[in-house]
Amino acid sequence: MAAHIDGPLYYERMGRTGPVMAFVHPNPMDQSCWMYQLAHMSTWFRCIAIDIPGYGRSPKASEGLTMQDMAQACWEAIDDALPGEAAILVGCSVGSRIVPHMHHQRPDSTAALILAGASYQPGMEFTQRRIAAYSEHGIGYRWGYTFEDFSPAFRATPMARYFADLFAERNGSADVASIIRQFEAMARPEAEDHHARIGRPTLIISGSEDKSHQGAFALKARISGCKIATIPGAGHACQLEQPWAFDAAIIDFLRRHGLLQA
Repeated sequence: MAAHIDGPLYYERMGRTGPVMAFVHPNPMDQSCWMYQLAHMSTWFRCIAIDIPGYGRSPKASEGLTMQDMAQACWEAIDDALPGEAAILVGCSVGSRIVPHMHHQRPDSTAALILAGASYQPGMEFTQRRIAAYSEHGIGYRWGYTFEDFSPAFRATPMARYFADLFAERNGSADVASIIRQFEAMARPEAEDHHARIGRPTLIISGSEDKSHQGAFALKARISGCKIATIPGAGHACQLEQPWAFDAAIIDFLRRHGLLQA
């Protein structure tokens, strides 16, 4: 079992046939932020969406949590649901930082990487801001934070409030200490060749209104052969704002690499 996590991670599945596609969510959301993708990609894939420690119905994390711990725990969830399978790894924000660690742990079990809301930020100053905010406001900070993951236009919609309410309604089973430990893990420096060692087809999907959009191009430059798809008008969690455009980018990428035979 992965260290510093109090048990196996919770996950949801959709799809009974095809290769495996695994989804890892951003903060402050949980696995349900992939609802559109599970509904769509399960046409061709066996999909699994995982709650990382401290979110949804997953267990807490203890002090000393690392990115490697979270990556291992995600693989353990995949092994539990779909043992012995390679997977297309999809992450958003925090998830997009966990997914490369998953690849490095099991390169032969990684078919491709899809990174949304992803950027290269060597200083990682934002982690300290989030730690301070969660420390001050507690788990209730998740509600307002959800709107920060959206573009200014989408934030004003009833759908944005619906999503914020949806995630906040699960605060009773979430754990603020685990979320803080996740940000502490993200703040630790990664190996200089962390991105250069990615050896599978990689796609970055970035919303043009994401505050970290320019950092997506810096990340692309660090990954050999990486492609980037920009979704005009979308924010950080572009898979929720414009699922049609997000899914189209995934489908085109997978077809180009022979990973979707449809």
